[in-house]
Amino acid sequence: MFKKIKAKIERLQQERPKLDLSHFDDPLAGEIDWFPLKGGGTNFKTRSLSKKSFNRYHFKATLGSLFFSGVFTLCGIGLPLGIILSNDLPIFSLETLGIVFFGSIFTGVGSLLGYQYLQPVVFDKSVGYFWKGWKEPEMYGRDNPKGAIRLSEIHAIQILAEYIRSDNSSYYSYELNLILRDGSRFNVIDHGKLDQMRKDAEELSSFLGKPVWDLTSHVNR
Repeated sequence: MFKKIKAKIERLQQERPKLDLSHFDDPLAGEIDWFPLKGGGTNFKTRSLSKKSFNRYHFKATLGSLFFSGVFTLCGIGLPLGIILSNDLPIFSLETLGIVFFGSIFTGVGSLLGYQYLQPVVFDKSVGYFWKGWKEPEMYGRDNPKGAIRLSEIHAIQILAEYIRSDNSSYYSYELNLILRDGSRFNVIDHGKLDQMRKDAEELSSFLGKPVWDLTSHVNR
C-alpha cells in the first residue's frame, strides 16, 4: 500500500508542469516551493490590508468574514433552542442532549473562525517584525512569540492560486505568502478575491520594499 502511494506521488511530481520563473530574475525563485502552503480556502474576501500608521500595516477581518462566522455561531445556539422549545422537550433527556451537542459543533466552528479572522496579522517597522497573533514582539525581546518574523528576513511576497473542488461547487482560493531569505515560506492570508489580493500585495511591496512574485496569471479573474 505504501509503495503504491509513493509511486503515485512520484508520478504526480513527474507530471507537474515546469514553471517559467525566469521573469522573476532571481535564483531563489527556482529553489523555493510553488505549491500552496494552506490546504483549502474560501471563495470570498476574508481580510484586507489597512494602514494603521506610517510604519504599521495590518490585515483586518472583513464584515463578510465576521458575518460568516457569526452565522455559524448563532445557528449553533438558536436552532437547538428553537427545536427544544417548539417540541417542549425535557431539559434533561438524551434527545435534548443530542440536539445541544449537535448545535455546539456549529457554535464551536463559528467561534473558531471568528477567533482566526480577528487574530492580528501585522507588519510593523517600529519593532521590525511581522507577526500573527495577539502577543506583539519586542524589538529587543527574548521571548517573542513563535512565528514572529523579522522584516529584514523577508525576501519577496508570493501569490499562489489553489483550485478547490467539492461536490457542490468549485472555485479558486488565493494565498499570500512571505518568502524568507533562506527560502522558507510563511502564510499570511488566503481568500477568494484575486484582485484584492494583488492590490494588497502591491501596497505591501511598496511598504516593505520587496518584490511580488505572482504566479496567478493563468487565472482569468
